[in-house]
Amino acid sequence: MTRAPEEEHPVSAFGWAARDSSGHLSPFNFSRRATGDEDVRFKVLYCGICHSDLHCIKNDWGFTFYPLVPGHEIVGQVTEVGSKVKNVKMGDKVGVGCMVGACHSCESCHNDLENYCPGLIYTYCSTYHDGTRTYGGYSDTMVANERYIVQFPDNMPLDAGAPLLCAGITVYSPLKYFGLGEPGKHVGVVGLGGLGHVAVKFAKALGAKVTVISTSPNKKSEALDSLGADSFLVSQDHDQMQAAIGTLDGIIDTVSAVHSMLPLFGLLKSHGKLIMVGAPDKPLELPIFPLIMGRKTVVGSGIGGMKETQEMIDFAAKHNITADIEVVPMDYVNTAMERLKNNDVRYRFVIDIGNTIAATKP
Repeated sequence: MTRAPEEEHPVSAFGWAARDSSGHLSPFNFSRRATGDEDVRFKVLYCGICHSDLHCIKNDWGFTFYPLVPGHEIVGQVTEVGSKVKNVKMGDKVGVGCMVGACHSCESCHNDLENYCPGLIYTYCSTYHDGTRTYGGYSDTMVANERYIVQFPDNMPLDAGAPLLCAGITVYSPLKYFGLGEPGKHVGVVGLGGLGHVAVKFAKALGAKVTVISTSPNKKSEALDSLGADSFLVSQDHDQMQAAIGTLDGIIDTVSAVHSMLPLFGLLKSHGKLIMVGAPDKPLELPIFPLIMGRKTVVGSGIGGMKETQEMIDFAAKHNITADIEVVPMDYVNTAMERLKNNDVRYRFVIDIGNTIAATKP
């Protein structure tokens, strides 16, 4: 017999959930599992709003099941640890990102790449090992196996650090893996949104030269003066794009809307790489001729393994990298989603769960 969400587990939880593809979020009572021997439980203090949350609540990608509690940029303070937990203690500042489980036996898992495990369990809209569904961080409490807990250094603010658990690792991982975050490399960043602005910060801190590519001329000052980019291209300005042909070693494309890849290929040097980290809800056209004529590569990259995610947070703390955020109360979440849909945020919404969710209980 299927149990109601609030009866599945022994620990009561409260959050905001979408019930259907309208994507409208409202108060929701559910439950979390008891703290197992290897589990860490924490009080959720902040949770970032990711563009993928917006896609999932509206079932844009076709795999959503409801009710859905979104949120995979979850941070807070530890309230309970299991008897076999080794590296986390009561009171620690911690986070959970996009995943809470994997098979731990495949090649990807053995290489600290749980994010590419065929049995990956997502933080929400997934089925856990015990057969129950997973719920995300738009909620008052969270529990996860220690393996999926990220420890936050003391100097990393929880609110502005939360988006790094998705946006940060999503851009840090390909910069490192493809050798673009190095002195002497010139990397382009397409789109100056939640992922793009963090990509600029990481690429600069790693020593690369950075060019921002955007459809919005009004973002030039922000890119150059506030974020430290070296140059700025308006992607619809033919003369600017022509002048930059063949200048980039690689491009991180963060755009989640359907767009043309052809102009981006022209910016790449021979052997250059166009790395897709945004996730449009419709297929993009892939022109083959410009790839052949420069041995260029189109490749995807998705988040990172847990070891690399911890490395990313530690690097960010060392270099004072955080997301530029707008903190909002829990009951503002539907307005925030609408604004996110219209690109009306610089550059990431973060929900103040700790101070505002209790007041929304029915």
